[in-house]
Amino acid sequence: MAYVPGTVLLAALAVSCSASTGTGGSAPDSKPGETAVTVAAPGKYRTLHDPCRAVAPSTLKDLLPGAAELPEDQQKKVYEGTATATYDTDRRVGCRWKSEAPHSSHTLFIDFERVVSYDPAVSDDDRAREVYAKKETAAGLSSPSATPGSAEEEQTPLSPEPEEDSASPSLPGPASQDKNTDEPAGGSTDESLAPRNLDDLGDGAFLDDQLTRAGSTAQNRTVSVVFRTSNVIVTIEYTEQPTVSTVLPDSKELQDKAQSLARALVEEFNE
Repeated sequence: MAYVPGTVLLAALAVSCSASTGTGGSAPDSKPGETAVTVAAPGKYRTLHDPCRAVAPSTLKDLLPGAAELPEDQQKKVYEGTATATYDTDRRVGCRWKSEAPHSSHTLFIDFERVVSYDPAVSDDDRAREVYAKKETAAGLSSPSATPGSAEEEQTPLSPEPEEDSASPSLPGPASQDKNTDEPAGGSTDESLAPRNLDDLGDGAFLDDQLTRAGSTAQNRTVSVVFRTSNVIVTIEYTEQPTVSTVLPDSKELQDKAQSLARALVEEFNE
């Protein structure tokens, strides 16, 4: 048997161990030239609340005057609301309520949309931020944090996505009617009540206020509050239509009630 010096033997063993354990080299299952793929974090919300149960009964009584005077069975029907048809209740859901009072009718519509990114490199939150920014722009507003050349200002999609996803069809609300306003932009002569961004409401929020002519004489006012919380976008539309054509709905009252509901829904999502 040939004699092998101790130092040579130790060196050979070190090389052998390094090759077998991957120490100082590539992992055993890695391939040459292969790079790790970073997948963006999923959104906070994986499901959605039932919109028809999201509004407290006391709040519905306040938003739907006249319903409390109805017989009990009719009251129950009004307060239960009507769910909006949808193909995937984990992606988008909505509910609508309507009440009739002697001097006016009121309609409340809420919509919950859970945004999912189709690009593994783009998070659900970033995709939701883009969808929200488009709604904000459509209302004639811009994000306070938007800067020239930013994705929100240019509205450049962060990831390819079909314009209309069968899993989340559009849910038309009262504000989708043709607008023929008789007031300055914002539907109110009071600048403090004009469409605007809202502070301290979710991760971003804005309010729109439009006076719309319905038919030949009647006018209704729709106040919309839209806010984003993580990867969910919530839309509230609250409409009043007086029975007398010469009466205009009170903008401040509708705005205050819509914002109060929005704050309650933010708390519900945060629970």
